[in-house]
Amino acid sequence: MGQNIPTQEAEFNQLLTELSKSETFETIGNMLEAWQELMSRYRCAIMEVETKFRVLNEQFSLLHERNPIENIKTRIKSPESIRKKMVKKGLMPMTLEAVEENIKDIAGIRVVCSFIDDIYMLADCLTSQDDITLLECKDYIKNPKDNGYRSLHLIVEAPIFLQNEKRNMKVEVQLRTNAMEFWATLEHRLRYKKDLPEDVLHSTSDGLYQCAKISAQLDEHMQQIRNAIEQ
Repeated sequence: MGQNIPTQEAEFNQLLTELSKSETFETIGNMLEAWQELMSRYRCAIMEVETKFRVLNEQFSLLHERNPIENIKTRIKSPESIRKKMVKKGLMPMTLEAVEENIKDIAGIRVVCSFIDDIYMLADCLTSQDDITLLECKDYIKNPKDNGYRSLHLIVEAPIFLQNEKRNMKVEVQLRTNAMEFWATLEHRLRYKKDLPEDVLHSTSDGLYQCAKISAQLDEHMQQIRNAIEQ
């Protein structure tokens, strides 16, 4: 989240170069305006979904005298990340229409919860709302990734109400516990974009996987303790 201005400018210039290869726009000015408008819509979608979670958190606090949500983080995918994903999908040269149609995680929300049960409760509450459409669900809690990563990932479609129209926008929602967030954050910091030797890569992979198992056991034990207290 801490990109500097020159880096952001370079990424955006690269994106404009790719967009200019299509015949959808006639001028760089039109491309810039259209891109900014699309990103603004994603920011609006984030606000809509984030508000829904904050309302649920407030209501749960009144009913049960505790908050299921520890914190909420949001982000918009960087221009360079979007471009790389389009390249990976073989969708070059790219257009804004292709970006909006094929990249589902441009707008992202991460909801960190106290307990595993809270994750599924909040996911059910969100997806049961009549203006939210669930497009995709990947449960990495019940089925962790090979490296031990755990989280519940949802792709939802949420409406935003603009001055003269209503638009449905895709938002990626990640729900995880404090323990899952702690592990994922440290794993990312330790290994992101590091050209590690094969032996170091193997040993750290095993160590991180063992840490993930300990993290999962912590979540299970804390859930059991909470259940015992509430019963």
